[in-house]
Amino acid sequence: MNVEVYLMEAFSDNFFHIPELRNQAEVFRDREHAGEVLSKMLKQYKNSDTVVFAIPGGGVPVGSAAAKNLQIPLDVAVVSKITLPWNTEAGYGAVAFDGTVRINRNIVSRTGLSENEVEKGIEKTLNKVKKRVMKFRKVKSPIQVERRAVILVDDGIASGFTMLVAVESLKNYGADEIIVAVPTGHWNAIKHIVPKVESVCCANLRSGWAFAVADAYMNWSDVTEDEVIQILKKF
Repeated sequence: MNVEVYLMEAFSDNFFHIPELRNQAEVFRDREHAGEVLSKMLKQYKNSDTVVFAIPGGGVPVGSAAAKNLQIPLDVAVVSKITLPWNTEAGYGAVAFDGTVRINRNIVSRTGLSENEVEKGIEKTLNKVKKRVMKFRKVKSPIQVERRAVILVDDGIASGFTMLVAVESLKNYGADEIIVAVPTGHWNAIKHIVPKVESVCCANLRSGWAFAVADAYMNWSDVTEDEVIQILKKF
C-alpha cells in the first residue's frame, strides 16, 4: 500500500481525509506507520518552523514518526480525561497541561454524578497531569509556540472532547495556528473540531454506531509513560 498515490479530499476548506481509507479497518500496521501516513498529508510543513505536539501516550509514537519525516521539532501536550469512578475507560471531562479543565455536563447529568464526585475527579486528574508533565519534562524541555504553527497529534479521535481541551490549551499558550492531525477519527467528533482550528487532517475517517480507535490498527497496545520517555529521549 503506497500512501503517496492517495489523494486527499476536502469536505470543507479546512478538513482533509484520504477517500480510499474511509470507513476501512486495520489500515495502519502500527502507530509509527500511521505517523508516516500523516506526514504525507502534512508535507507542506516539512522543514518549517512548525512544531508537532503529541498527546501522550498513544499520540507520541504517531507524532514522533510524523515529526521525524517532516524534520520538525516534537513536544508533548499532556491531556487526560476525567474518568467515571466505576469505569476508567469512560470520561466526562478533561484536564490539560496548563490547568484548563472542561466538564461535559450532559454526561454528568446522565450518569447522576454528584458535584462532590466531579470535584474529586478533577483533583485526581489534575494531580495525574502534573505528575506526567514533571516526568516528561525531565527528558524534554518545553518548546515555545508563540507566533508558530502547531500540529496537534493523537492516535485517533473518538469523542473529540480531549482534543478540544488540548486545542484550547495550546491557544492559551499563544500558538499562532493549530492543525489537528490524527490517523483515524469518527465524523461526529471531527465535525466539532473543524470550526475550532485552522485545519484538520484525518487519514481514516469513519462513521457509524460502533467505533474504536484501535480498529484502525493491525497492531495495537497501550503506550506506557516509560515508552513515551524513551521516544522523547531518542528524538
